[in-house]
Amino acid sequence: MVNVLGISAYFHDSSAALVKDGVVVAAADEERFTRVKHDNAFPINAINYCLKEGGVTAEQIDYVAFYEKPFIKFERVLNQFLQSFPSGGYTFYKAMPPWLTQKLRIRQTLRKKLGFRGRTLFLEHHMAHAASSYLASPFDESAILTIDGVGEITTAACGYAKGNDITLTRRLEFPHSLGLLYSTITAYLGFKVNNDEYKVMGLAPYGKPTYYDKLRKTLAIGEDGSVHLDMRYFVYTKELSMAGKKLFEELGPPRKREEPVEQMHKDIAASVQKITEEVIIKMARSVYEETKSKNLCVAGGVALNSVANGKILRSTPFENIFIQPSAGDSGTSLGAALYAYNTILKNPRKYVQTHAYLGPGYSRDQIKKYLDENKIVYSEFRDERELLQKVSKLIWENNVIGWFQGRMEWGPRALGARSILSNPCNPEMKDILNLKVKHREAFRPFAPAVCVDDADEYFECDVPVQAPTDYMLMVYPIREEKRALLPAVTHVDGSGRLQTVRREQNPLYYDLIKEFGKLSGVPVLVNTSFNIRGEPIVCEPRHAYRCMMGTGIDFLVMDKFLIARSANPKDMWDSEKVAGD
Repeated sequence: MVNVLGISAYFHDSSAALVKDGVVVAAADEERFTRVKHDNAFPINAINYCLKEGGVTAEQIDYVAFYEKPFIKFERVLNQFLQSFPSGGYTFYKAMPPWLTQKLRIRQTLRKKLGFRGRTLFLEHHMAHAASSYLASPFDESAILTIDGVGEITTAACGYAKGNDITLTRRLEFPHSLGLLYSTITAYLGFKVNNDEYKVMGLAPYGKPTYYDKLRKTLAIGEDGSVHLDMRYFVYTKELSMAGKKLFEELGPPRKREEPVEQMHKDIAASVQKITEEVIIKMARSVYEETKSKNLCVAGGVALNSVANGKILRSTPFENIFIQPSAGDSGTSLGAALYAYNTILKNPRKYVQTHAYLGPGYSRDQIKKYLDENKIVYSEFRDERELLQKVSKLIWENNVIGWFQGRMEWGPRALGARSILSNPCNPEMKDILNLKVKHREAFRPFAPAVCVDDADEYFECDVPVQAPTDYMLMVYPIREEKRALLPAVTHVDGSGRLQTVRREQNPLYYDLIKEFGKLSGVPVLVNTSFNIRGEPIVCEPRHAYRCMMGTGIDFLVMDKFLIARSANPKDMWDSEKVAGD
C-alpha cells in the first residue's frame, strides 16, 4: 500500500488530495473548512480531512507531492523585479515576505504541521494540471491542453500522454498569457482577479463583441493558438494591478466595483470571450494536428470557461474530451498525487474519475444530533420516495430548497450534494434567486440539471454521456422549442450551463429530478451552489442551516430531514447558542 498526499497552497484555492494505492479517496479545498473564499493558506484542515477519510495517519504517508516548483517560480519573480527596476520595487517588497516565510519552506512546514519527514516531490505546475485531467480520465492515450494565468513560468502547454507518461511538447511563457488577458479584463470591469472571471463569462452573452478590434491590438495570435501580449497595455509584471494606461486609452476608464454595469461593459466582456474562444480553438486544433489523437484532456483555470469548452468538440476533430471537476489550481493537488503514484513511481493506473463527491459527508445520526441540540424544528422521513414526492412538490410550488446530501463536491461547482434547487419553469425564479438568496448581480445565470437520458431532448449537446457535462463544465444551446419551458435557466443567448446527472453517481438527486418531471412535465431543475455571495459552498450542517436562515431559502433538506425556515426562530441562525460555533 502506497499513500500519496497531494497539496496545492500559497497562491489561491489551496487544497489537498489523498491517493491510496492508486485510488483517489478524498479531496477538498481549504476554504470549505475555514470559510475564507479562495483560501491560499497551507491546507491543514483539508489535509486532516483527507487523512481521516482515508483512515491513515501522517506517519503512514509515503510521499507528499507539491503542485509546483517554488524555486523556479521564485526565480521568475526575481527576474520580474530586475527587469522592471526601479518601478517594480513596491510590488517586489510586498511579494517577498510570503516567499521567505512560507513558499520556500514547504518541507519545514510539513515537518512542523504534520510531523512528516518522508520524501516531498515538487512537480512542475502545468504537469500537475495535465496529470489532474489525464490520469483521472478514462483514456489510455490523449492530447493534452493546459491553460491558466501562470505557473512557474509556463502559462499554457500542449502535449501528448500515453499509458502512465505525459509529455508537454510546447509551452507559452510569462508574461504572455491568455489567462492573464482574461484576468486583466476581469479587473478592468470591476471584478476580482482569480475570483470573478466567471462573472465576465456570464456577462458576455448580454453584449456584442464590438470591442474585439480594440482588444486585438493588445495581442498577436498565432495559428497554433500561441499569444504574444503587447506589454505596453499591461502592468502586471511590475505593479499590483493588471491594466496599463494604454489599455484605458483604448477602452475608456475602468469600471469601479459598485458602479452600474453598462452596455459597454457587456460588450467588452463579449469581446474578450470571443478572443478566448478563438485562441482555445486554435490551440486545440494545433494539438490535434500534432498528436492525431481522438481524445483531448484539458486543465487549468481557463478550462473552467464552460462556454468555450462547449465549442471544442464541434470546432475541432476531437471525438472525446475530459475535464475533471476541479480544473483550476485546487485540482493540482489531485494531479500531483496521481502523477507521483503513476508516473514517478511507475505504478499501474487504477483510477478513473466517475464522480465529484470526494469531500466531507455527515451521517444521519450526526445531522440529527445537530438539529436536536439546537432545538431546530424538523420533519423526518423514513421513506425515501415520500421525501422525494414532498420536495418535488415544494419545488413545483416555487419554494427554494437547500439540498445537503452525502459527501460534498470536489471543485467549484455544486453538483447535487451542496446545492440550492428550484423551479426552472418559473420566469421569476432567476430574479428571486439572485436577489433574495444569492445576493448577487442580476445578470448571473443559473444552471439546469437534467438526467443524462433526458439531456438530448432539451439541449443541443454533442454527446450527453461526456463527463464534463456531469461537472457543469460545458455550455450548450437549449433547444429552441424548449426554451419557453425553461425560462429560469435559459441564458439571454438561449444557452445553458448543463449538468447531466447519472443515477449511479447520485441516485437521490437523479430520482428527485425525475420526480419533479412527473409533476411539471419538465425533468429539469435549477441548480446553483449552496452559498451566498462572497462565501464558500457550505460544508457542514451548521453552515447549511445558517445559510438558509440568513437568506430567502424556504426549506432545507439534510439527509432525510426537512427543515422549514418559517418554523424556526429567526434569531437562531446567528446566535452563539448554535452548537459548534
